[in-house]
Amino acid sequence: MAKIDENSVGIVETKTICIVQADSPLSLESGKTLGPIDVAYETYGLINEKKDNVILICHALSGNAHVAGHNSPDDKKPGWWDMMVGPGKGIDTNKYFVICSNFLGGCSGTTGPSSINPKTKKPYGLDFPMITIADMVKVQKMLLEKLGINKILAVIGGSMGGMQVLQWAIEYPDFMRAIIPIATTTRLNAQSIAFDAVGRNAIIGDPYFNDGQYQDKQGPDKGLSIARMIGHITYLSEKGMHEKFGRELKTAEDYKYEFNSEFAVETYLDHQGQAFVERFDANSYLYITKAMDYFDIERSYGSLKKAFAKVKSRVFVISFISDWLFTPAQSRAIVDALFANDKDISFCDIDSPYGHDAFLLEPETIGAFISGFLHAVHEPQAKQPQKTDSTRKKRRLRRLDDAIRTRVDYELIESLIEPDSKILDLGCGDGQLLTSLIEDKNIKGHGLELEQDLVLECINQGLPIIQYDLYQALKNCEDKSFDYVILSQTVQTIKETEKVFTEMLRVGKKVIVSFPNFAHWRCRAQLLFTGKAPKTKQLHFDWYNSPNVHCLSLKDFDQFCDKLNAKIEKKIPITKKRLAPVKLAPNFFAEQVIYVASKD
Repeated sequence: MAKIDENSVGIVETKTICIVQADSPLSLESGKTLGPIDVAYETYGLINEKKDNVILICHALSGNAHVAGHNSPDDKKPGWWDMMVGPGKGIDTNKYFVICSNFLGGCSGTTGPSSINPKTKKPYGLDFPMITIADMVKVQKMLLEKLGINKILAVIGGSMGGMQVLQWAIEYPDFMRAIIPIATTTRLNAQSIAFDAVGRNAIIGDPYFNDGQYQDKQGPDKGLSIARMIGHITYLSEKGMHEKFGRELKTAEDYKYEFNSEFAVETYLDHQGQAFVERFDANSYLYITKAMDYFDIERSYGSLKKAFAKVKSRVFVISFISDWLFTPAQSRAIVDALFANDKDISFCDIDSPYGHDAFLLEPETIGAFISGFLHAVHEPQAKQPQKTDSTRKKRRLRRLDDAIRTRVDYELIESLIEPDSKILDLGCGDGQLLTSLIEDKNIKGHGLELEQDLVLECINQGLPIIQYDLYQALKNCEDKSFDYVILSQTVQTIKETEKVFTEMLRVGKKVIVSFPNFAHWRCRAQLLFTGKAPKTKQLHFDWYNSPNVHCLSLKDFDQFCDKLNAKIEKKIPITKKRLAPVKLAPNFFAEQVIYVASKD
């Protein structure tokens, strides 16, 4: 008997329900019809009185409805996302009612190629009609309605599950309050389609495939195993594979000079292939990979911007730096289209060595992000409890001086902004300024930040935050699409200053910039009398670990604005602790400065 974790959902039952009758078949996107349709699903947690805590999880290619817990005390392994779903976990079943169904075309209880064709009384095999991601989502919606659920809190899914999430947001924008597509794409690139094609050819070319009718005899096990091995390679990263396997030999100390598996990575893939054969149907693999190949939002709707124009839910896109199957660039294309449509979009590109499979292997990191986002959507007025690990404590201590400095900086910036404005805060840090502006000025704000931990803090506060390069993000914005673009205490740290500032002037009706004054008398004195790079309370970094790549003064920025034909509307030189402007020799006595600039 397997030991069940105390934070597990425990023993769960996979249920099956008929949602489409034979006499009223479902019309598929291919033009064919299908019926009857059974759907296998599992649920976790309890639905609350308001029925506003329902979360739908969409599984990936090789997944099923069994997300968490055990189907019996004898199960050796829990559900495929057990690390994420359960009491107190990233998707907390003490708070949320979670549903996952095996999608259409699967082989774990939902109608698919291995199901019995009512016309022939034999398994469908290749007589099963072609299906698409849209068909799968349509069936999921019918299941929820059959269960009496007409609106949900969120739809979450990774990889192919993320494709379903995007389809949900486009086709049924009023059905959910939020979506979280993870490690996914709006369409497969040629390389991914090629990998799918090789896998399918391995199955179809297996001598035991028998035109898809192999259920009562030896099946195409070798072909399916090879398909899985090919696919599994794409789920990993080069770094992850090197760290896990390297060139280690599994069963001997030296080469055997034969074709049997010798390297650890070979035997690992052998195991993955064999384990997959024992639980998956080859025909389902054919149909599911083809459905992924057909998925192309841009082709279906004209463009990504058009496709996402009617999205109403809050969106949190998650990608992984080392994912080369569905790359961060593919996630950023989703983000760009939603941002261009002025949607409530957040994005984080998580630093992980695990490649595409990171969404299954990073429960603590992803769990913190998902938990914070769901909490902010479900209970927008409640503050998310902060986890105070040692790293975060050290960062807070390191930023004490920054907090004192930015308090004055933020107060003045807030005083310059009109109520109900639309704001873009570049390098927004922990979101302190945006939060104050939302509470005090009722602004509509969006933040950009690169540091992952700071992105998490913003997510926990319910702020729309994008982890993005400033220049690339600005390029995707329409002219004068924001009332104010803010660059607070960041201009000295960015590399392409002229490009960024030019884009800020294009995107914002007004631009607000603040920075520390490197020409302050203390800086000058230190350089004059010690001959070393200045280090003050305002500029408290040593030269070798400073984030500051530019040393600029008020005069420098005046000349910079003049070069770009930017009109300086206000210039407010200030000290570290006083709101009153410095009037006497500001380039000498001001510790920091705030500019308001614009360009017609």
